[in-house]
Amino acid sequence: MKKPAKRALVTVALIGAVLAVGLATTTVVNAVVTARESDRIESYGQKVTVDGRQMNVLVTGNGPVDVVLLPGFGTPSPVLDFEPLVSDLARDHRVVVVEPFGYGLSDGTEVERTTENIVTEIHAALQELDVDRYVLMGHSIAGIYGLELATRYPDEVTAFVGVDTSVPGQPHTDTAFPTGLMAAAKNLGLVRVLTAFGSGALDGSVYSDHAREQMTMFTHRNSLRPTYLDEMSHIGPNFERALGTTFPADLPLLLFVEADNANNPDWLALHERQAVSVEDGTVVPVPGEHYLHHTHAPEIAAGFREWSAARELTAG
Repeated sequence: MKKPAKRALVTVALIGAVLAVGLATTTVVNAVVTARESDRIESYGQKVTVDGRQMNVLVTGNGPVDVVLLPGFGTPSPVLDFEPLVSDLARDHRVVVVEPFGYGLSDGTEVERTTENIVTEIHAALQELDVDRYVLMGHSIAGIYGLELATRYPDEVTAFVGVDTSVPGQPHTDTAFPTGLMAAAKNLGLVRVLTAFGSGALDGSVYSDHAREQMTMFTHRNSLRPTYLDEMSHIGPNFERALGTTFPADLPLLLFVEADNANNPDWLALHERQAVSVEDGTVVPVPGEHYLHHTHAPEIAAGFREWSAARELTAG
């Protein structure tokens, strides 16, 4: 074999060896650190039993109107993520934050993450808490789950408030995700490495360093686990199922929407069309990015108060 070819083979072998050692190292480090972090994650809220598993919820505040909050897809800790908004709303509302299976401190599940199953489980948790008449508020994918919940239980949901929520028919929902590769990346510790280079959605200064640390540990705990990946694989089918559906015509809608979505110029118009599909629909453009409740919690809470007072919404 000629010398250049030998050198090439040696180089490839060395690169392969370095990669193998590196991946072995990240895998071991990830396993060790994840185990240590499990003891440092702080508990909050309370558990309710749904389908033989434990679902975590937070119930806080007091007032004549119950507000149920649902998270966006993959939110590692909905309770911590919603904290700026919850602390404001809880001054004069009873607020219930639901952490679906696979989120926050809730158990995982092998039950398929179809919209039907997720909504059934959320409703069962609310029934366990005797929450049977409420304003439903949610972020991102909660727009799809909330649509199902409001349609299936019209006597319970008195209004829907969206915080940059997903809309049936929005683009790019048919993406096929490489869930197998993602699971491998998590097991190899590569997700932890990538997370270390950025704070992700934890923008703004509304979170303390301690809260950020907790949310990062929740990210390592929950992201790309089997329940998370199963829900991801169902995003396309769940959106397809929602095509052509609308909220009940007599259900009041309040939609806080990213005013200028660079990736989807039709984003605001999609929500305006959703608002006019009901008798009482209001769209509030907000200058910000997708996680509006991180950076505009006071404005969202104040806007909701003014809007709900004009409609005299009550818990019933």
